Amino acid sequence: MDTKRLIIVAVGGQGNLLASRVLGEAALMQDIPVRMSEIHGMAQRGGVVESSIVFGDADSTIISDGEADVFVSFEPSEALRALGRCNKETVTITSLSPLPPFTVAIGKGEYPEIETVTSLLAEKTKRLIAFDATKLAEEAGNVLSVNMVLLGALIQTGILPLTADAIREAITTKTKKAFVDMNLKAFDLGFAEAEKH
Repeated sequence: MDTKRLIIVAVGGQGNLLASRVLGEAALMQDIPVRMSEIHGMAQRGGVVESSIVFGDADSTIISDGEADVFVSFEPSEALRALGRCNKETVTITSLSPLPPFTVAIGKGEYPEIETVTSLLAEKTKRLIAFDATKLAEEAGNVLSVNMVLLGALIQTGILPLTADAIREAITTKTKKAFVDMNLKAFDLGFAEAEKH
């Protein structure tokens, strides 16, 4: 099978690692070779967290600059920061809900305009799916389900060799029972949103 390379970037506490585990579990259910690695920023909530996931036969989890087939960002400025991982054929998915870093909060930094972020992403990649994932997570019943909303959008693209049913099953087994229904709804809302872009 073709190797597919996925980069996910988020701010600590947004659920990037859970999203990665759900993808890995779904790949194992479908007998798809999968390799993952993670880079954690500051240990406390708020640092950058990046996951690299390679589906298919590959010797390494390293995804060099310009090698991502698909790129998912939980936060718009993080999408901009990691844009170098993409190329002209990369499909990019980003939430448009900003989570400004501490430096912006104390007046030592400036948050980029959302329009600047989306125009740069659209210019540098093949397809951009950009929407307010936080709004859909709230609609699903849990603002923390942004990760599941973005997983839905990711699976809708059809780039990864994973089925929506395998992801739903992995969500059921990998997330806390109290959140399963909300997470499944969030996944479906993200899937439907990506169809519009």
